[in-house]
Amino acid sequence: MAPPPRLTPLLQQFDFARIRLLDRMTGPVMDSGNGTGVAVGPMTQEEYLWEPVPGCWSVCPRTAGPGPGATLLTGTGPWGRDATPGPHPSPPPFTTLAWRLSHLSELLTLRADHTAGSHRLTRDDFRPSGDVTGAIASFDAGAGAWREALLGVDDSALDTVGLSTYPHGSDPEDPFLDTVWWVNQELLHHGAEIALLRDLYRRRQS
Repeated sequence: MAPPPRLTPLLQQFDFARIRLLDRMTGPVMDSGNGTGVAVGPMTQEEYLWEPVPGCWSVCPRTAGPGPGATLLTGTGPWGRDATPGPHPSPPPFTTLAWRLSHLSELLTLRADHTAGSHRLTRDDFRPSGDVTGAIASFDAGAGAWREALLGVDDSALDTVGLSTYPHGSDPEDPFLDTVWWVNQELLHHGAEIALLRDLYRRRQS
């Protein structure tokens, strides 16, 4: 089924942002934004968990417990992501590259499930990765699942309120087209944060 015309530009934007972020994290070349290739090295394990400032929230071993200011580790498995129940701290804590990538991967995975899957997954079901290779694979899998969910909708679904029942956002109250737009901006702005942290880490090493 061809994507509905209203969905096509958002799907193209998602695809571009997804591959650009993947290339930004893995190399050896990424798109500068205007089609020019820029050399970039693969993200390292040290970089993945790098804390640019004291008191960062990150992805932590459960045996170590939550980081400074956090009260719990979300997810399942031996690693979890720093968090607190709402209301969230203000100002929010500075978060590592690992935290941001895990958050983005969880968001994509759960939104895919709550659009075209079981509608049952929660943050407790998502498995944060303690290693960079697993984290990048998790992001790619979540992005792929979300894209597959998008390819399954027709034009009328774009106006359906509550098509995605994702429990941590306004999806249950929004037309689905608004949800698609929101996911794109999440990918764009968290992708930009990850890119900036990569730049800062590289300068730290010089």
